[in-house]
Amino acid sequence: MNEKLLQYLWNFKIFKNFDFRDTAGNEIEILDFGKWNYDSGPDFLFGKIKVHDVVLAGNIELHVKSSDWIFHRHSGNPEFENLILHVVFQDDTEIEELKNKNIPTLELSDYIDDSLLWKYESLLKENSFIPCEKIFNPDKIPFYFAEESLLKKLDLKSIEIEADLAQFKNNYEAVLFHRLAYAFGLKVNAFIFKQMAESIDFSVLNRIRQNRVQLESLFFGICGWLDAPEDEYMNIWKREFDFLKTKFQLPDLRFTPKFSKLRPPNFPTVRLSQLAALYHSDQNLFSKIISARKAEELYELFKNVKASEYWDNRFSFGKISTVTGEKFLTEDFIDLVFINAVLPLKYTFHKNNQENNSDEILSFYSRIGAEKNSVTEGWKSLKVPMRNALDSQAYIFHHKHFCTLKNCLNCGIGFQLLKNS
Repeated sequence: MNEKLLQYLWNFKIFKNFDFRDTAGNEIEILDFGKWNYDSGPDFLFGKIKVHDVVLAGNIELHVKSSDWIFHRHSGNPEFENLILHVVFQDDTEIEELKNKNIPTLELSDYIDDSLLWKYESLLKENSFIPCEKIFNPDKIPFYFAEESLLKKLDLKSIEIEADLAQFKNNYEAVLFHRLAYAFGLKVNAFIFKQMAESIDFSVLNRIRQNRVQLESLFFGICGWLDAPEDEYMNIWKREFDFLKTKFQLPDLRFTPKFSKLRPPNFPTVRLSQLAALYHSDQNLFSKIISARKAEELYELFKNVKASEYWDNRFSFGKISTVTGEKFLTEDFIDLVFINAVLPLKYTFHKNNQENNSDEILSFYSRIGAEKNSVTEGWKSLKVPMRNALDSQAYIFHHKHFCTLKNCLNCGIGFQLLKNS
C-alpha cells in the first residue's frame, strides 16, 4: 500500500462495503468523499461526513499509517485547520492533536479487497511490454480511449508549439517551416534539420521561395556541402549560396546532417531537395493547410513534390547511382509529415483561435495508415486493433506516458482492471 493508491481508492470509492466505523467504533457516514486536491494541504477538499448524528463539512487527509501525520509535520499547519476526518490504511498510533479536536480516524484496511492490493503490487513489479499484460483484457478498454489519448498527445504538442510561437513572435508560417524541417529529417536528422531551419530568418525564405535553385543552395550551403564543389551543379549552388550570404548577411553557421542508419531515399540530401521543392511549389502552403477540411486536400499539397533532377540518378553529391528515377515523396513519408508536423500545428492554430476542430483532426488521423513499430506490434499481440494512425498514435502515446512509467492509477484501462478485482 502507498498513499497514492489509497487516494485513488478513496477518490473512486473502491471498497468492499461502506459500513464505516472510526477507530473508536462510532458509525461514520461519508456524505461526500471530497474533491481530490493536487496542491499542498489536505488530500481531499470540501468533504462531508455524518458522525454522532452531526453533519460536518471540511477537508479530509489520507495516510498509509496514522503516524505519518507526525512524519509529514502536519501538526500546527494552518492548512489542516478545517480537517473533519483522518483516513488511514493502518492505525498504528493515536494522534493526540486530532483526539483533542474530536477529529475521528477511519482505518480502511478491512474495507479494501486483498486481491486488489495484490494485483496493484504485481503491476508495479511487472517488467513486460505493459505492466498489466498478464491480466490485460481488450474488452476493458474504455469507449473513446484512443480519441481521448490522441487529444492528450496533441495538447502536449501544443505546449511545445506555443513555446516556438513565443520565440518566433507568433509567426505560424515560420513555425510550420521549422516543424516540416523536423519531420523531413526523420528520426536521425530531425533536430539537426529543425535547428538549421530556425537559423534561417523566415523572411529570407519567403523572398527566395520562387527560385528553387536558391532554396536548394541555401539548404545545401548551410549544411557545408558546397564548400568543395565536385560538379557543375554544385558550382551553381555554391555561387547562389555565396550571393545569398552576402545579400542577406547570413550567419556563418554550418550544420552536419547524418547519413548513417538511413536508406538512400531518406538521405538528407534528397530530403532537403524535396523540402525546397515543397516551398517552391506552393506560395500559400500555411493557409492551405489551415483551411483544409479533408485529408485529400492535404495530400494534394504534397503528392507531386519531388527532388530536383540532379537527384534522379544520385543520392549523394557527385556520385552517380545505378538506381535511377524521380524521387517523389512517398505516401508513407507524407503520412509521417502529417503526423509529426502538419496536424499538431493545425490543431494548435484552431485551438488558439478558439475553434474546436477536434473531430476534424481525429478524422484526419483516421484516414492515415497506422505506424508499424515495436510498440504498435506489442499492442497488436494483445488483440488491440491498429486500424489507422488514430489508433497507433494514441497507443504509442499511452505506452510512453503511462505504461513505461507504470502510471496505472491514472490509466483508464488500469482503472477498469483494478476496479473489477
